[in-house]
Order: sequence, then C-alpha cells, then structure tokens
Amino acid sequence: MEFYFGLAQTIGIHTLLGLSAYIILLTGQMSLAQAAFYAIGAYVSGMLTVLWGWHIVPAMFAGAALGAAAAAAVGFPALRVKGLMLVIATLAFGEGVRLFFFNFDYQVQKGNIKVGPLGGEGFRQIRYFPENGWTSDEVMLFVWVFVILVMAMIWWFDRSRYGSVLRAVGDDELAAQSVGINLTAVKVSAMAIGGAVAGLAGSLYAHYTTHIEHLAFGVLQSVFAIAYPIIGGLASVFGTLAAVIFVQGFLVEGLRFLGDWRNLLFGLLIIVAMVVRPNGFLDGQMLRNFKRWFGIRSRNA
Repeated sequence: MEFYFGLAQTIGIHTLLGLSAYIILLTGQMSLAQAAFYAIGAYVSGMLTVLWGWHIVPAMFAGAALGAAAAAAVGFPALRVKGLMLVIATLAFGEGVRLFFFNFDYQVQKGNIKVGPLGGEGFRQIRYFPENGWTSDEVMLFVWVFVILVMAMIWWFDRSRYGSVLRAVGDDELAAQSVGINLTAVKVSAMAIGGAVAGLAGSLYAHYTTHIEHLAFGVLQSVFAIAYPIIGGLASVFGTLAAVIFVQGFLVEGLRFLGDWRNLLFGLLIIVAMVVRPNGFLDGQMLRNFKRWFGIRSRNA
C-alpha cells in the first residue's frame, strides 16, 4: 500500500503543477517558468519548517505567496512579448532560478548537524511529516485536500466572469481589448495565480520527498506542467487531472520497465494530442457527451 499512497501523492502534486499552467494557457500564453515557482515554494516552505519551526500550513501559504509574487514580477516585463519570445523569456527566468538555488547556501546548526540548503548538494532533512508522526495515508489525504480545494477554486473561476475574461483574451486579444478588457491585468493575474498554485505544489513536494535539489526543478518540470492541460484539454480542470493520472500512473510508473523509452512515448503522446486532438482528449464535445450519457443537465438548460 505504501507504493500506491506514494503514487497518489505524486499524482496530486503533479495535478497542482498542471493546474498552475492551465490557468495561464487559458489566456493564450505559454510559460516555461512554472518549475521556477515550484522551486521557490519548495525551498521557502522547507526553510520555514526546518530552520524556523513553522507549522507546515502557514509555511505552504508563504511559499505560494512568494511564488505568486515572483510570477507577477516576471509577468509584467515578460508579457510585453508573445509567442516564441515569451517562451524563451520564461525559460530563461526558470533556468535563472534553478541556478540560483544551485549556488544558494544557507545552513544553521541544529543539535549535532547543520541543516538548510547547501548549494548543489541540495536541501536535506525536510522531515516535518516523519518527525510529527504522519503516516503515508495521512500525507496522501493532506495532499489531496489541497488538490481538491485548488481544483474547486479554478473550476469556480472557469464558470465565473473572470474565467470568461480569461478565455476571451485567449481566443482574441484584439476583440477582448476592444470591449475594455485590460490585457496586462488579466495576463499578470493569471500568471500570479499560476505561480501561487505552482508554489503550493512545490511546498508539498519538498515535504513529501524530504530532500530537494536544483536538478528537480529543470525545464522538464515546466514541460510536464504545460503538457498536462494540453493533453487533457482546456475545457475543464478534470482534463488536467485525467492527463496526470495517465502520464504519471501509466507512462511513468506502469511502463517503468521501458526505462528511458518512456520519454519517447511521452513526446509521441504530445504530438498525437496536438495533431489528432488539438483541443485535448477531454475537449468541449467530449464533456457534452459525458453530460448526455450520465444525464447531467447543463447550467444553461
């Protein structure tokens, strides 16, 4: 059972990572900086619980807040460009943050050992859960409480006027601007929300894995974050969840015997999704079919 609890924790954390990109993709933007906000949340919350003895919940919210602040800070200058240039700008920021933590050294003496980030050797002894007697199933439930809360929040955003504004900007920026929508405010707010969710995911990841290092926050994590909503579709947050379950549960764990060949399959999956199902496997038509099959009435019915 320990394996399945661990897999459920991984799926929950990656679902948050995918949702952090989902809300940005709604505006038609593509960011490769999600791993940076993920790293900020991980290191900040880890330092707060390990070095200063904070409870994990306020430490997580602090990590999410700094992730949001970093996303908003990079959003203002980065969103002056679009398309490929935005991808390059956010990729550069993400790599800059990763290299910062590669060189970040801040340790304090606790008992007979020093704890804290130690540059390339990473940040060990993030042991809040085991030190407080948490079991694997309790950690898994804790992770999924936040996953459900974030999914509910973004689902509500999606059905609100704010979600309509995000989609309007993503569909046609010129038309959205012509009806008085402030493009910069909308895009930066989406970046900030995405940064907060990624920071929250990083906080959970740091305490779940107990040891973090800069290599865990490379561009591959940002690719995963973008791939989940692309594969699952932007029609609903449930598409991102379904994509994470498939990729992490089947491709990564179920096909572990294939080794590095899984990376090829992951790349092929993205290509197939973009060619065969450009709107994702769980697009609007698929959702309407599900509603019809299960007798769910539309809110506009």
